[in-house]
Amino acid sequence: MSDLLNNDQMQAPGVPTLTLTPTMSDAAAPAPAPTLVATPEEKAPAALDDSMLSDEEKRMVDNFSQQINVRDSSMILQYGAGAQKKMADFSESALASVRTQDLGEVGDLISSVVVELRSFDATEEKGVFGFFKKGANKIESMRAKYDKAEANVDKIVGALQGHQMKLMKDAAMLDKMYDLNLMYFKELTMYILAGKKKLAEVRDVELKELVAKAHATGRAEDAQAAQDLEAMCTRFEKKISDLDLTRTIAMQTAPQIRLVQNNEVTMVEKIQTTIVNTIPLWKSQMVLALGIANSAEAVRAQNAVTNMTNDLLKKNAEMLHTSTVEVARESERGIVDIETLKNTNETLIRTFDEVIQIQKEGRQKRAEAEAEMRRMEADLKQKMLEIPRA
Repeated sequence: MSDLLNNDQMQAPGVPTLTLTPTMSDAAAPAPAPTLVATPEEKAPAALDDSMLSDEEKRMVDNFSQQINVRDSSMILQYGAGAQKKMADFSESALASVRTQDLGEVGDLISSVVVELRSFDATEEKGVFGFFKKGANKIESMRAKYDKAEANVDKIVGALQGHQMKLMKDAAMLDKMYDLNLMYFKELTMYILAGKKKLAEVRDVELKELVAKAHATGRAEDAQAAQDLEAMCTRFEKKISDLDLTRTIAMQTAPQIRLVQNNEVTMVEKIQTTIVNTIPLWKSQMVLALGIANSAEAVRAQNAVTNMTNDLLKKNAEMLHTSTVEVARESERGIVDIETLKNTNETLIRTFDEVIQIQKEGRQKRAEAEAEMRRMEADLKQKMLEIPRA
């Protein structure tokens, strides 16, 4: 993952920057002029929290808002585009880093360790023939299994150590990614605050003056000037809304980075536990197992036949009991359980109810949509005949 971020992104995050002339590799096409109609006043949205900004950054926002010209179509089009471009590039890098992470491979390696450890404790062949086949070479067979398992485990441990080092580097890189995301979030916040402040100033002062002038003179050019300024304000407001969406994405990215980082740290800890605890414990237990096998071989030879006979009698009795009970239980069971029939019937009834409800809701929504379209058509016709009022 550390190779996926470009040189600019790998630098430590600095101070947020604001610009009205961003450098864009892919220039956006100019947006078409909006329809110039007067819009009713809307309820003011909740104020954006600026507590994360320092006093210097707040002053930067105030100064930057004075440089904004809402009459400049090019400025509106590119406002905050630089920050959005950096955020988009950052998101691509973060996505690529997640795609390259194959934590499943680490889990497979750890599972392989378990398989190798269990292979040493393979089930022994049962019965008299198994006893005589093993006999004297049982200890040699155990040692051969131990040597094979140990070699395979050592190879897997080497691969796990390589993954552990890579995951540790990735966790450190995710810390830098988190800081970069935080800087982008703050920068977007500053763009939004500056834009909203300028927009409020234009609407409260400039736009009201133009509307008052249009009503006072009654001239078409004055009314058009007010309409033009309102349209530019609306476009700028939409641009600020787009920046707010990008800011929300940045806010959501932060916990996602931490989740990925926590997953990697968890795997590092799991690998560490496997290397320093599981493997040494297994080796010590294997040494004990070999010692116990040496001392128990003589006793095992004496008791094997007696134990086998007792086990055979017990198993036959248990098998007889199990098979008899299963046959009796199955013979008393019906072809189809009543619970299955009840569940099928309830599901069928619920299906009919849901289909009827969906059809009812569909008819209601279509009627509401038709009424709303008629209302919007009437409102549009009415507004097109009006001029802005003070």
